Amino acid sequence: MKAWRERASRWLFPAESDTWLTVLRVGLGVHVALYALSLGRDWSYLFARSATGLPTRELSERVLSLETPYVPRIGWFVAIASRLGASDGAVLTVLWLCLVVAGGALAVGLYCRPAAIACWLLHLSAAKSGDFLAYGVDRFMTIGLFYLMLSPLPDRRALDHRRRGKPAGRPELLGFYRRVLQVHVCLIYLYGGLNKCLGASWWTGENLWRALTRPPFDVIAPDVLLHFKSLFPIAGISILVLETCYPLFIGLRKTRRIWLIGVLAMHLGIGLMMGMYSFALVMMILNAAAFGVGAWTTASSSPREVVDDRAPQGGG
Repeated sequence: MKAWRERASRWLFPAESDTWLTVLRVGLGVHVALYALSLGRDWSYLFARSATGLPTRELSERVLSLETPYVPRIGWFVAIASRLGASDGAVLTVLWLCLVVAGGALAVGLYCRPAAIACWLLHLSAAKSGDFLAYGVDRFMTIGLFYLMLSPLPDRRALDHRRRGKPAGRPELLGFYRRVLQVHVCLIYLYGGLNKCLGASWWTGENLWRALTRPPFDVIAPDVLLHFKSLFPIAGISILVLETCYPLFIGLRKTRRIWLIGVLAMHLGIGLMMGMYSFALVMMILNAAAFGVGAWTTASSSPREVVDDRAPQGGG
């Protein structure tokens, strides 16, 4: 029994360097900043009251209130600011600026913890207030930011560490947070793969055809796709295998590299062939942080290697 507990402890708390945390922090920080900048022109229009913009925010928040009153939303900030005499437009502009600044600060590692919390809170609020226009990328961004917010920031490559000399997290704690992220990513792919396996449309390639020809994802002309119609069943089955078998083959060191390359290629193809660049980027960031770091080493980092890598270098 003691041996089992020791094995479980080693699996849950493996000694890790903070390189994966750097990948997650920089990747999500850049992604949040790009997300906010891409919505810059339409931000106020999307989240303004229905008299001046789309009814998305008010309708989404009313539906959300029926489910739970505790999930953050844009309306919270607007209501608080209105009591102080601020207009809705001014509040929305400030929120947008805060999201851009928080994403940039997170990317360079400045005030990492407050920046991560601000990114998570503001992005979740925007995603929930615009839920009718949201899709999978917003959920995965929220997941990544949630883990980043709780992780032992700052990492060694952050400005906080270099400017203030803040100590990095313990190797075992870094390993624990990465392990939880790995399990979550595995469950995401397993659920997605099993869900696709239940219908016949993915086995025949029909769903893949629909995805590539349905606006606004019809980046490639249908007449071009017709020349490759015989490849659609093969591509559909390949996606099923990649996702359903992800937890098994990404967890085995001998197959991790090839499976990671396959999954990254799949998301790169989604981004280029369907124009879903934001979705492709966030999924590649999550995969790189969870399993990419260390995938090309012959052996996992031992506690001694991690400590040596994190030791302060001598100065003049």
